[in-house]
Amino acid sequence: MRTQYCGALNASFIDQEVTLCGWVDRRRDHGGVIFIDLRDRDGIVQVVFDPDAADHFTTADKVRSEYVLQVKGRVRARSEATVNPNMATGEVEVYGLEVTILNNAETPPFPLHDNSVGEDVRLRYRYVDLRRQEMQNRLRFRSKVTTAIRNYLDGEGFLDIETPILTRATPEGARDYLVPSRTHEGKFFALPQSPQLFKQLLMVSGFDRYYQIAKCFRDEDLRADRQPEFTQIDIETSFMSDEQIMSVTEGMIRELFQSLKGVDLGEFPRMPFAEAMEKYGSDKPDLRIPLELVEIKDLLKDIDFKVFAGPANDPKCRVTAMKVPGGVNISRKQIDDYTRFVSIYGAKGLAWIKVNDLAAGIEGLQSPIIKFLGDEVTMNIMQRLGAADGDIIFFGADKSKVVSEALGALRCKLGADLELYTCEWAPLWVVDFPMFEENDDGSLTALHHPFTSPNCSPEELEANPSAALSVAYDMVLNGTELGGGSVRIHSSAMQQAVFRVLGISAEEQREKFGFLLDALQYGAPPHGGLAFGLDRLIMLMTGASSIRDVIAFPKTQTAACVMTDAPGAVDNDQLRELSIRVKKKEGNS
Repeated sequence: MRTQYCGALNASFIDQEVTLCGWVDRRRDHGGVIFIDLRDRDGIVQVVFDPDAADHFTTADKVRSEYVLQVKGRVRARSEATVNPNMATGEVEVYGLEVTILNNAETPPFPLHDNSVGEDVRLRYRYVDLRRQEMQNRLRFRSKVTTAIRNYLDGEGFLDIETPILTRATPEGARDYLVPSRTHEGKFFALPQSPQLFKQLLMVSGFDRYYQIAKCFRDEDLRADRQPEFTQIDIETSFMSDEQIMSVTEGMIRELFQSLKGVDLGEFPRMPFAEAMEKYGSDKPDLRIPLELVEIKDLLKDIDFKVFAGPANDPKCRVTAMKVPGGVNISRKQIDDYTRFVSIYGAKGLAWIKVNDLAAGIEGLQSPIIKFLGDEVTMNIMQRLGAADGDIIFFGADKSKVVSEALGALRCKLGADLELYTCEWAPLWVVDFPMFEENDDGSLTALHHPFTSPNCSPEELEANPSAALSVAYDMVLNGTELGGGSVRIHSSAMQQAVFRVLGISAEEQREKFGFLLDALQYGAPPHGGLAFGLDRLIMLMTGASSIRDVIAFPKTQTAACVMTDAPGAVDNDQLRELSIRVKKKEGNS
C-alpha cells in the first residue's frame, strides 16, 4: 500500500512519485491550498493539494485530525523561504496527486501536541498517546536497545533461553501474583518475580552462558521506577569470577551508550557498600552530586543536648552532617520545606547552621542549635567539615537507617534543586554488600537472596554472620540501580550454613527450594549472574521521568490498567471451575 515511510523522504527523492500511508497530524487550508502533515512511525512529511486536482482536492478537504490516509504524489523541493529546519523532511514536500481516506477518526480525546495532558487521560487512551512523537521515539529506542543487547550477548557466546511463567511461589522479597490451577484443586501457580532459580538450574544443566529478556512480576507498592510487571535483562554464567561477570556486563552497558547515544561512560569505579552508606546514605549514590555525609558522632558524645548526645552514644544510631557550599542563601521557608521532606523518611527534624563569616568565630554562625552544642564543639564541627563562608550545614541524628535515608534523599533533592550536578553521567559498581541484614526482632534475613555466596567459609559464616560480606555487586547510574547480581552458592555445605543462619528449617527448605537443592547435588558448577532492569535503563537513556513512559501499556501506581479496566471481576462459573469463592472484606458492599 505504500512505497516509502513519510519520515524517510529527503532531497534524494525529488521528482519521484511515492505512495504514503499514515495519520493526519495537522491539516491547514491556506487560500484554497490544503496542507496536510502526514505522520507515520518514521516521521512527518508535508503534503500539498491544490484545486487543479479537483476530485482529490475535494477528498482532502474532508479530512480531519487523525484520519488514516493513503496519498500518492510527487516529491518536490520546498522553496528556500518555506524550508523547515525542525523537520527531518523539511527540505521537501509531496505534491498530492491522489488521496484515499482509509478510515475516519473521531476527535481525539486530547490534542497530540499538548504535553500538559494528565497521565490518567493518557493511560486511558494509551493507543492515542502512543501516536505522539515522543512516545514513538522512546519505544523505537527501546527496540534498538534490546536488539543491541541481544547482539552483544550473542557475540559473547550467551544463549537466549526462555524460562517458565507459571511456576511455584518462592520467597524472594515481594508478594507473588498467584494463578489458581483448575486441574489441581486448591493449588496455585505463581508468576515469577525473577527467573533466579531456573537460571541456576540451567547452569547445573551445562548451559554455561544464558541470557533472557524476561518478564517479571511482583505484587508490591509502586513508585515511578516500579511496575507490577516489568522487564529484566537476565544473565547467568558458569566458571566466571565476579570480576569477569562485571567486566562482561559493564562492557555491554558501555557499548549501548556509545553506539546509541554517542556517550563514553569510561571505566566504572568501585565503591564498597559501607563507604556508599557512610558518605552518601544510599547503596545507589548519585555521584554527579558533590555532597557527602560526614560522621560527627565522636564530637557529640559528651554534650548535654540529648537530641544529639543520645544518638551519639547509641551504637545503632548515626549523627551526621552534610555541608552544602553556597547554601547560605537557602531561605527559612525552604529549610521548613526540607524539614517536611526528610520527615517522609522518619526524621524528627532538620537541624542546620549557616556559615556567614567563619573568621568571626561563633558570632559569624547562624543557627538555633549553637547554644546547645557549645562554642568548642561547634567550631570542631566546622573544622571537620571544612566549612567556608557561604555554606549551610544540615544535621541528622537518629537510628542509622533513618539518618541514612533522610540525609541521602535530601542530598539528591538539593542536588536537583540547586543544580549541583558536576557531570551528565556517573556510573559505578557498589560491591562488598553485607550478607545479611537484621530485622527489628534481631533475626537475620538475606540482603539479596539466600543463594548469594558469602566471601568466607561456612564455619566463619555461622560463627559471626553479622560480619559476613557477600560476593555481590550492583551497577548504579545517576543514583539509579540499573542491575544487581552475585556469585551463587554451589556448595551444599555452604547452602546449609546459610539456611541455618536464616533459621530456615529442613522442612521449609524442602518445601520451598527442594528442586534446586536436589539439582545442586548433581554436579553444580561455580556460577553467578546479574539482572538489569530494562525499563529503568531505557528511562535513563531517554530522559523519561517514569518507567511508565517507556512501557507500551503500563499499569498505574495502583497496579491497574485504566485502558482495559483490569483487574476485573470474573463470573461465578469460572470461579467454580477453579474451586474459588470470593469473600468480600467486612464493610464492603
